[in-house]
Amino acid sequence: MTQPVSPSHSIATSSGTTQSGRQTGARERFGVEELSVVLSHYELGVIESISEFPRGSRKAPKMLIVSDHGKFLLKRRARGRDDPFKVAFCHALQLHLAAQQFPLPHLIGTETDNNSMLQWRGGVYELFEYIPGQPYPQTLESTYEAGKILGLYHKLLEHFRSEWQPPTGSYHMAPAVESGLRTIPSIIPPDIASAAGVDQLLASLLSHYKTGAEAVEKLGLESWPRQITHADWHPGNMLFRDNHIVAVIDYDSARLLQRVIDIANGCLQFSIIGGEEDVRNWPDYLDESRFKRFLRGYDEVMLLSQAEIRAIPGLMIEALIAEAVFPIAATGNFGRMEGLAFLQMVNRKVRWIAKHASHLISIAEG
Repeated sequence: MTQPVSPSHSIATSSGTTQSGRQTGARERFGVEELSVVLSHYELGVIESISEFPRGSRKAPKMLIVSDHGKFLLKRRARGRDDPFKVAFCHALQLHLAAQQFPLPHLIGTETDNNSMLQWRGGVYELFEYIPGQPYPQTLESTYEAGKILGLYHKLLEHFRSEWQPPTGSYHMAPAVESGLRTIPSIIPPDIASAAGVDQLLASLLSHYKTGAEAVEKLGLESWPRQITHADWHPGNMLFRDNHIVAVIDYDSARLLQRVIDIANGCLQFSIIGGEEDVRNWPDYLDESRFKRFLRGYDEVMLLSQAEIRAIPGLMIEALIAEAVFPIAATGNFGRMEGLAFLQMVNRKVRWIAKHASHLISIAEG
């Protein structure tokens, strides 16, 4: 593969007001004219094949390009995630990380102006080098690696500044969580809601969410320093080879927060135990070995304070509830899983975390 360029942050714009490739239906796709025009802005050599890459958001179509210069991934940003200034912030962040040899797919610049994004007929496009890899193998070694790479991410961005304003806000003390919980009864048939004790379930979730948030605030979170975080650190945003991370992807959620908000979410995502499709059979407990290994990996690069460690269980409770509430309040489901059953599972897990908070803190300290 030829060495990828280091794009500048200016914005290349082609004339036009509507995007010819915009599709309606289950998955967005590129139009023929759209694809040919967009690809003409890049120096890719002789193109050997172009194929759809149907992964990630259905609203953001992707194409895998194979040429004599290598393999590339072309992406059109989803509506709502295509603000040029927000994209510019994400690109500034990725270019900074790439310059420090952080594992991520490098952005490819446009041929004429070496820009990191292309705008054409209302769409925003990005081209990345393609990095092959495998999903999270769920081993202790790969979990340690996930914590270690998060520590490296935070270390490299500890003093990062951009001319573009980073977003703020997180799953911690988010008013939308309470409003989402209050919305859920309206999308569940009354007879089912009554039989399942939905009001009591949602009251339990809200109580745990508020209790977790208050415990974290008492530790002084609001006064802790903020830096750029990933804000979506989970196994699906990493590619592995032989238990090592070869690429971290998806920087759209990056924002200015206290780093422990990232760490606690990572602890949750890499220690939670799922299983079969019926969530009623998922266990209440977390994988304590993976919880410990994730934090040990992080500690290899960046040390956590005592107060940060004590904040982790409360933040994990908040993160788990927030992640479940938003899609269920919007659709009644969590992916392909029935929303009510999923919330009952979440309630069991947050109760387990709350009951074993001191134990988890002891593991993190040990």
